[in-house]
Amino acid sequence: MSNVNSTPSRRRGLLAKGCALGLALGLSLAAGLAPVSSAWAAYPDKTVTLVVPFPPGGTTDMVARLLATKMGEKLGQTVIIDNKAGATGSIGATFVKRAPADGYTVLVSSLGPFVIVPHLIKGIGYDATKDFDYLTVAAQSPNVLVVPPQSPFKSVADVIAAQRKKPDSVTFASSGNGSSDHLSAVLFWQQTGTSGLHVPYKGGGPAISDLLGGNVDASFQNVNNVIQHIKAGKLRVLAVADDKRAAVLPDVPTLSESGVKDADVLSWQGVAAPKGLPADVKKRLVEALQFALKDPQIKTRLNEIGLEVVANTPEQFTASQAKEFARWKKVIEDRKITAD
Repeated sequence: MSNVNSTPSRRRGLLAKGCALGLALGLSLAAGLAPVSSAWAAYPDKTVTLVVPFPPGGTTDMVARLLATKMGEKLGQTVIIDNKAGATGSIGATFVKRAPADGYTVLVSSLGPFVIVPHLIKGIGYDATKDFDYLTVAAQSPNVLVVPPQSPFKSVADVIAAQRKKPDSVTFASSGNGSSDHLSAVLFWQQTGTSGLHVPYKGGGPAISDLLGGNVDASFQNVNNVIQHIKAGKLRVLAVADDKRAAVLPDVPTLSESGVKDADVLSWQGVAAPKGLPADVKKRLVEALQFALKDPQIKTRLNEIGLEVVANTPEQFTASQAKEFARWKKVIEDRKITAD
């Protein structure tokens, strides 16, 4: 009798132990998998910061602020702007490089810190070829050759002729040594076999101001910085430094059409994150950026000031960054250009 009665008891005990073991194993597996699944489900679970390495008010800052609102809609979180200006953008870039690669700190910058500054400033705190995951080029616009309306120069040919007649006599304003407007002039001189006199300023504002006042002869300026002065008749535009005409200036010839080859310079605003973003976080960031850049209102706003939406892939941006990095390295080293 005792043996018959004990069999169900043992079975119940074994069943209880099996259930407990199964429950423990299930909890253990769940605990091990939780960080992976919850990380994807949770991102972003706090504010995302777009770091702009320049003061408020410039083109890059404007692009970042346009992106922030729409990115926030897509991500379901607040996206804010943090301006960390200084050292031609390298301070902000270094800050982002040192941030955790978790998708909460993102760099929105013009081409300078990505492809020019590394060749101008020794000992910067980042390697532009290794320290970032490149996400997309948000927008781009060509530089344009402009002169004051009272200038005797009516064409690119006039500028070239003056420089050949008297080298270093035509003054070119720029926002500073190594800026895209400075390097545009350098390429122009290089491709035409001429030389002008570079006049660097501390920023684009003072350079444009002196250009408007007729204190300098010419400048290669980003089209969105001077389009309002061109339309108002306060500056005369001679050429577009691109392989195609600008949509906002359809009647203005390109440098190539004016006889100057391989001197095209596009200024652009790109978005990057610290190297090592998790694939799922990177995917969500890229989706949010594409969502913002394809918004009709944002595209219209950018087009109005001469910016063309690019919205390329991380792979395309990575490839173009490497190409631009090599191009400007050669120009800067060949011409011995420094930041001083």
